[in-house]
Amino acid sequence: MTTSTIFNEPTAQEVKDTKLYREWGLSDEEYRMIEEDILHRMPNYTETGLFSVMWSEHCSYKNSKPVLRKFPTSGKQVLQGPGEGAGIVDIGDGQAVVFKAESHNHPSAVEPYEGAATGVGGIIRDIFSMGARPIAILDSLRFGEIDNNHTKHIISEVVAGISGYGNCIGIPTVGGEVSFDPCYEGNPLVNAMCVGLIEHKDIQKGQAKGVGNSIMYVGAKTGRDGIHGATFASEEFVEGEEGQRSAVQVGDPFMEKLLLEACLELILDHQDILVGIQDMGAAGLVSSSSEMASKAGSGLKLFLDDVPQRETHMTPYEMMLSESQERMLICVEKGHEDEVVELFKKYDLDAVTIGEVTDDGMYTLFHKGKMVANLPVDALAEDAPVYNQPYEEPARISEFAQLKNFEPVIEDANETFLTILAQPTVASKRSIYETYDSQVRTNTVVRPGSDAAVLRIRGTDKALAMTTDCNARYLYLNPEVGGEIAVAEAARNIVASGGTPLAITDCLNFGSPEKPEQFWELWTSADGIARACTALNTPIISGNVSLYNETSGKSIYPTPMIGMVGLINHLSEITTQDFKQAEDKIFVIGKTYADFNGSEIQKVQLGRIEGKLMNFDLAVEKETQEKVLSAIRAGLVQSAHDLAEGGLGVALAESAFANQLGIDVAVDMPTAWLFSETQSRFILSVKPENAEAIKEHFGALATEIGTVTNNGTLTIKTSDGSINVETSKAYGVWEEAIPCLMK
Repeated sequence: MTTSTIFNEPTAQEVKDTKLYREWGLSDEEYRMIEEDILHRMPNYTETGLFSVMWSEHCSYKNSKPVLRKFPTSGKQVLQGPGEGAGIVDIGDGQAVVFKAESHNHPSAVEPYEGAATGVGGIIRDIFSMGARPIAILDSLRFGEIDNNHTKHIISEVVAGISGYGNCIGIPTVGGEVSFDPCYEGNPLVNAMCVGLIEHKDIQKGQAKGVGNSIMYVGAKTGRDGIHGATFASEEFVEGEEGQRSAVQVGDPFMEKLLLEACLELILDHQDILVGIQDMGAAGLVSSSSEMASKAGSGLKLFLDDVPQRETHMTPYEMMLSESQERMLICVEKGHEDEVVELFKKYDLDAVTIGEVTDDGMYTLFHKGKMVANLPVDALAEDAPVYNQPYEEPARISEFAQLKNFEPVIEDANETFLTILAQPTVASKRSIYETYDSQVRTNTVVRPGSDAAVLRIRGTDKALAMTTDCNARYLYLNPEVGGEIAVAEAARNIVASGGTPLAITDCLNFGSPEKPEQFWELWTSADGIARACTALNTPIISGNVSLYNETSGKSIYPTPMIGMVGLINHLSEITTQDFKQAEDKIFVIGKTYADFNGSEIQKVQLGRIEGKLMNFDLAVEKETQEKVLSAIRAGLVQSAHDLAEGGLGVALAESAFANQLGIDVAVDMPTAWLFSETQSRFILSVKPENAEAIKEHFGALATEIGTVTNNGTLTIKTSDGSINVETSKAYGVWEEAIPCLMK
């Protein structure tokens, strides 16, 4: 086959001689495999480009496949595990919940508004490509310290991008988490999760099968934005490389709203002619089309002159690699193309036939009457090399093991308490989430600010609880145990809301897999995540891997974000973290120990995180969660809140804030222990008449520590001192911390 010479593209020989493929992320050995083992000829410019994106980490998982094999992905509740646009879990009554999370880290570092906005847009398409109506968006964000203008700019633009897209498309942003640590300064993390609802009968697959069936392109036109976005996400980040902006896509939420409604109408009303549907996400047209064919064991012919284009003189390379947003690829029964065209015309959207399914297993592209690519489809979608990277424990781990456990020094208990409440990771995120519309579509029952967001399922007595979680500091100290804790903490959020945890999606945000110490973090954290998922019966049904999160050689903390969804059987069982009224009794569920390594108070007093991570017992965690959930279902609980960053002191304050109540609490522990971050703990408030039943239900797990009051004061007596602060003062410090820093 002759190589294309359109617009003076380098010839196949020039691509090989200049090693141009290296700039696109292919190694010399990978190029050799393509030339000698697969094609038995030199790939031309376009073909080399196709391989470079499809063999990137972002599309092929070539470094992470051995890690992902560790994860439990099935269970009786799982209808669709990893491998499609999103995972699906049964929730009874012929209904299912569909969800997935994606990272958009590198784009958000160079173009924070568009990076975050298109992250939201892309994850929404993954959900409706399955046939589900998206009902909620959540996020998980990591930034550097709010002490410089660069970080302030990144924060305000990322938040504006998320709210700009979600609010315009009319899907509520209902929950999330935000943390701040110096390691994210040059490489912020922007993870977006979308949740949808579907009837079992409407579930779709991304497949292209049936010889002669048509491949149709629907949605927005193709431009030159986002070319090599998948490669960009699969390499280390270098500050100052402004040229990387071209790899960032530009989103249009109004176009996506039209696309969403058109695709759902196609799925619901024309299921007889629809064979498959897939989002054009990372690596655009090449990934969606080759994956759809490969999954079905088919081949494809595509005619690129027919691709709707919004820029002139686009080359095959540009069209195939563009990551322009708001586009989907569908496969329809031959002869029914006009039906699809008419449907999409109603929404002012393009619907164009650009190819057909073949049975030869080949991926063949034509442009201006010439064949410009001819490859085995599996070579792109399935046959990327898989690397078993070497790994070794970072030196810091053995150094941490030698250190004495950190013990906080408390000179003024009130001052320490207020200082911890003012830390950005602990402080109120209202100034961030108030820019999001959390109420649109009017199904949101529990809005941002509690342990989990809750949405009712219309026409039923059920609700869904959803959360995102990960304490990366714990993983920095011990990736394996930190991985267990990330899953457990997400499950605690669901349980505290009255829900049964169902399954998780994850975003595995790590450094370079080619550095043994960074790969060790990924490898060992996966063991912990897998163990916790098995123990808590929350299989991993979807997710993504985001590696190479490094800036100028310095890696982020290992940050495997856990997105979890749970089912609340009856609306009456929905529980929030807020104390409800005076005279209610306050209980701590779970034992407290001197666990300060990796804690908020260690970061404040030492200025860094170090030491051995606390002990953590999954069996205790499971028992505690089950008992809390059964107490909620028995109607014994007024409020429930899991203990996380900042420990017992922070959790008590957060529970009092919403209704500006006071507390009168006495604990048999040193004041410092109020800031311990021992796991597997909850705070419950219960009506006085239910206190004995709670003691009986929990046995030794429960300790009554005091009472909710009306006096507007947070009073906590300890074995060596006390905290006594007005609720309004503590609330003001907690509420104003981030807005003050952002000024």
